[in-house]
Amino acid sequence: MQKATINKDRLVAQSVMGKIHHPTLGGSGVVKITHDGKTSVLPSVGGITYNVRIGDSVYGMDCDHVEPGVSIKNPDERENGALNAFACIGNDARVVSGDAKGAKGFVTGTHGGIEHVLLYFAQKDLEKMLPDDRILIRAWGQGLMVKELPEVSLMNIDPRLFERIGPRIRDGKLAVPVAAKIPAHLMGAGQGMGYGQTGDYDLMTSDWAEIEKYGLDRLRYGDLVLLEDCDNTFGRTFRRGAVTVGFVVHSDCVIAGHGPGITTVMTCPKPLIEGVPSQEANLAEWMGISSAGKQEKR
Repeated sequence: MQKATINKDRLVAQSVMGKIHHPTLGGSGVVKITHDGKTSVLPSVGGITYNVRIGDSVYGMDCDHVEPGVSIKNPDERENGALNAFACIGNDARVVSGDAKGAKGFVTGTHGGIEHVLLYFAQKDLEKMLPDDRILIRAWGQGLMVKELPEVSLMNIDPRLFERIGPRIRDGKLAVPVAAKIPAHLMGAGQGMGYGQTGDYDLMTSDWAEIEKYGLDRLRYGDLVLLEDCDNTFGRTFRRGAVTVGFVVHSDCVIAGHGPGITTVMTCPKPLIEGVPSQEANLAEWMGISSAGKQEKR
């Protein structure tokens, strides 16, 4: 095996900025209809989430689409588009206003539909933050490529994080540690929408027996997972033999067709990415942070 060579010296680093976005309610209002026909009122997207962290189970709390840590958005639509497209997982983030000014964290994912960028900060800093506090991100990573495998598209990942993950070239493929492998038939909301360089799409969890069958009942925020027969090169689609790899970014969901969200970081229309099972394939490990590690509750 050989180390994958990347073009990080050619990538532009640029500032993008957003504000902590107050939690919002969708067009359906307060009450949501669950995939089994019940009604629920649950915490959802946005705000500062104090007790959901990278490394926790995505099933550990009663919630819907909850985003761990801090959720930001730019009030200007075009600027928010740039924020979501250029911010990459692992990028440095810094609070530049409010009582937590100077606090440092990093990007943990992007969430499509609501168009949020998600951030990790230490608990002591979360306690000082308020909605509308401004956060600056040093966006760096779009345009990344593996020189030995140009057919593999990389996106949404800081080059330093890629190097910490340590993918290797093995038998003409990119070998990547992954916490789980997800078959294409379980991928739902977000399929066929947008493109892989922003947002996410969801693993469907309405058939719990199928989730347990593939060991997906143990998923955590920040897990790096492999999506089988999924191509995100020019949007999100089914393609036999294709492989996509991404980070789990938000919680399980109660709505039909939804579940934990996955932000793409690698994809190829050919089977040139190989997932190597690893219980440590989680963002918390690579970024050197701790987690309470709450267990699943279903």
